[in-house]
Amino acid sequence: MAYAADFEKALQVGRPPNIQSLFPTSRALIVSGKVIDRAMRARGKAIAMAANGRNYFVIRGALKAAQRAHAPVIIEIAKSEGGQKAYCAVNYWNMARIVDALCNEMRITVPVAIHADHYGIKNEKDLAAAKVEIPTMFEAGITSIAIDASHQPDDRNLLASIAINPFIPKWAGLETEVGEIKGASGLSTVGEALFLVRGLNARGIFPDWIALNNGTTHGIEASDAGIQVGLTADIHEALVPYKMSGAQHGTSGNSSERLREIADRTHTTKANVATALQMISWGLEVNDYGNAQLDAEGRFIKRQGEGMDDGVWAEMVAYADGKGWKKGDYKNLNLPFENRLLALPAGIRERMCRGVEEFAYKMMTRVFNAKDTAPLAIEAILASGSFDLGPKAGRIEDPAEWTDAKIVERAKTLGSDTGAQGDFDD
Repeated sequence: MAYAADFEKALQVGRPPNIQSLFPTSRALIVSGKVIDRAMRARGKAIAMAANGRNYFVIRGALKAAQRAHAPVIIEIAKSEGGQKAYCAVNYWNMARIVDALCNEMRITVPVAIHADHYGIKNEKDLAAAKVEIPTMFEAGITSIAIDASHQPDDRNLLASIAINPFIPKWAGLETEVGEIKGASGLSTVGEALFLVRGLNARGIFPDWIALNNGTTHGIEASDAGIQVGLTADIHEALVPYKMSGAQHGTSGNSSERLREIADRTHTTKANVATALQMISWGLEVNDYGNAQLDAEGRFIKRQGEGMDDGVWAEMVAYADGKGWKKGDYKNLNLPFENRLLALPAGIRERMCRGVEEFAYKMMTRVFNAKDTAPLAIEAILASGSFDLGPKAGRIEDPAEWTDAKIVERAKTLGSDTGAQGDFDD
């Protein structure tokens, strides 16, 4: 009963202005990403699932899992998945509407953030476009964003992150990123992370999360080499004065044991789960590492009686074969087949969602230590009395030491261990 009363109070003060405007009569507690981060930090050694909503079934299943776990959740989509050149029907401009409708239908009472993941800025043209596009995304209900200019050199990454910040609401959750220019073989360093965070701090920008290239990739993994927990812990420890939390990308390819170690040894409070949830919604065999399993002929294994019906799966495989798509290209099936899947009988749609729910619930409760953290998110809202929780840390750095010119000079001391170019859009 106490939670119910506090939930009602949080509904009144905790929803950001864009959400209030879009959904004035809604009972969905859609919040800033800051709220989710604060709840995980209050629990300690806990991580919120950031479920990539590549399709309707993933979103529905993840929300049901969060309600069962009594844990706040982040529903997100990346620029490649849901931007202007999307390969998913879910996108930056309709995701909040889908989430709000589902929360009201299913009476979801845990806080939910709507996150624009991997908003890539790779050059000046992208930066100019972002200044127009990002406001439209917040108008459509986004409550948290990851600015990813990390495909550029360190100084350009920092300068682009500074330049785009005025277009992001101060109340919104903010993720920054370092190291992706290094590709698969070059890892982020303590020096690079400090360079980015110190520069942002000097300019009055206080991100909630930092994402690293810490030994993982995205999508279907060829191995289980996985996330370098020690490296991640070292970087997070160096950033303690700035009260930074970690955002872990690419959890596929990492066992439950390694993910528990990340929760235990690092300051990670957000972990992206994407490809595994997509595959499970389709009814494919997935191992503990989140990797889809293959048969003797190198094809995905469709589990009988799970996910979509076998006939539709055969259609999808034939479509992919006709396009010459490899295993890693199957994500592109989301857009052409979303309506086909939504037209399946209710029982089949329900089992698609149920598979996601069971997998996500297990991760939330047994791996991420997020069970029963929803009250901590509510407490954070009520303690602030607002949808805007403000920054976790104040300005530490001297702005005079972080002018544009000095940023360029400082970057020259970081080295250039770039490794092989990567593909990290998801």
